[in-house]
Amino acid sequence: MTYHELWHQLAQIYDEGEAKAIARMVYEVRYGLSLADLYIGKDTQLSADDQAELQEIAQRLLRHEPVQYILGQTDFCGRTFKVTPHVLIPRPETAELCDWITTTAVDVRTCLDIGTGSGCIAITLAAHFPDAQVIAWDISADALSVARENADRHHVAVTFQQVDILSYPHTMRLVPPPPLNVIVSNPPYICRQEQAAMEANVLQYEPQGALFVPDDDPLLFYRAIARMAQQALQVDGWLYFEMNPSYAEELHQMLYEMGYRAIEVRNDQFGKQRMIRAQR
Repeated sequence: MTYHELWHQLAQIYDEGEAKAIARMVYEVRYGLSLADLYIGKDTQLSADDQAELQEIAQRLLRHEPVQYILGQTDFCGRTFKVTPHVLIPRPETAELCDWITTTAVDVRTCLDIGTGSGCIAITLAAHFPDAQVIAWDISADALSVARENADRHHVAVTFQQVDILSYPHTMRLVPPPPLNVIVSNPPYICRQEQAAMEANVLQYEPQGALFVPDDDPLLFYRAIARMAQQALQVDGWLYFEMNPSYAEELHQMLYEMGYRAIEVRNDQFGKQRMIRAQR
């Protein structure tokens, strides 16, 4: 199977641009072939074993399995992260959240990432602020195992802890954080009623617990985190969230009513209200 044949197969379920991008990623990551190599036909020189593996990869892709899980990795903020079906695949919007923090929170001394998943946020911040104490929580032991591997890969110090933020106020007694000056979270924020508009590769393969909240309580995790942050954040400390654009106004109002100030909403690269920060 050649690159041309692979992307044409994938174009059955993806648009042409995405099909080509996925095919290029397979050849580059798995077989070390650059786009230039593909143009001069090196994809025709794969061994019989590699061709057999490529056929299997193609079949998995045609079943909507994300290429990042098949290859076991993805790029985020200039670094390569291990990903498995136990963690969400990091998105460009989350990279924008990290960029917002690194360009505005200039004095990060103690930082907590809640719902860390692959550890992409915590590790990115730990690398950018090497003198900061960075803590990362997740309810999933499997996710924390992936995150620890990623921290080791990138040689950063992050303290990972298995914590259920919804168990607040028990959380504060169980794992009392240090006085924090930044809390960040990309919590579950998709309502079940939104499933019909979602891609099959997300619905069928990514961890449901990291995606969905009840239809009748879309701010469930934001409320718990903001309540905890009222105690855990230092005065003038910052709370950063990635959010569902559909509930941006409600989240802004909730934070205002809880006494947060300097509340700011920021759009993502697609023009959607995707990030919000507030000061204690």
